[in-house]
Amino acid sequence: MFLVQHPSPLSSLAYLFGCTGKRAAIAVDVHAGDEEAFLAMAREKNVDIRYVIDTHIHADHVSGGRRLAQLAGAHYALHESNTGVVPWDFMGLRDGQVLEAGNVSVQVLHTPGHTEDSITLLVTDRSRCDEPWFLVTGHTLFVGAVGRPDLKGREREMAEKLYDSLFGKLLSLPDHLEILPGAQAGSVCGGGISGKPVSTLAFEKRYNKGLIRNREAFVEAILETALALPEPEGMRDIIAANIAAEIPA
Repeated sequence: MFLVQHPSPLSSLAYLFGCTGKRAAIAVDVHAGDEEAFLAMAREKNVDIRYVIDTHIHADHVSGGRRLAQLAGAHYALHESNTGVVPWDFMGLRDGQVLEAGNVSVQVLHTPGHTEDSITLLVTDRSRCDEPWFLVTGHTLFVGAVGRPDLKGREREMAEKLYDSLFGKLLSLPDHLEILPGAQAGSVCGGGISGKPVSTLAFEKRYNKGLIRNREAFVEAILETALALPEPEGMRDIIAANIAAEIPA
């Protein structure tokens, strides 16, 4: 298995990973303008990009996912809840669905809270073992923080959903799992995000100040944190570009 963590502007993190033996790869949360870089990385690894996934409709950057999928001849995938939200065809991902890229297996976990369509990817390298190795958590769980629930309205409802996604789904997984988030320090999609771009569930359970076990206290704290953060610059235009019929330039 190979894994590339690709820093992008605005403190975002994108990923390319897969199986060199069977020449198959998956790209996640690619920025507009980085498409050629991902194609070059795939050529260097001698792999074909089979799936391009956005963990949610982004509000902080214009996605390069659709364009990369078009250039690579890959499936472009989002959570299935975006059916009817966007005016173009995509591969709708459902909770529990498994994607294969050679010896690499990816299970889709629907983890709403930051947005309704947020997903986390549970990744296994079957060339090593049949147990999962890491989580690509998008903007649900960061190193040192959790995703803000207020960017698209329904703040309290989304905070409740975020609590369920974190404590009912992610934190029940094995402690040894690595966390590969969708952003690091500097992003406004969570308050207090660390500059360290990787962690483990065990470490976050002990030291992530956003993971407040009491449900009511969690909701109040995350809303206070979120409402003190500025909106991502140009958020409304970014969201419009990411759901527009025309692929963003």
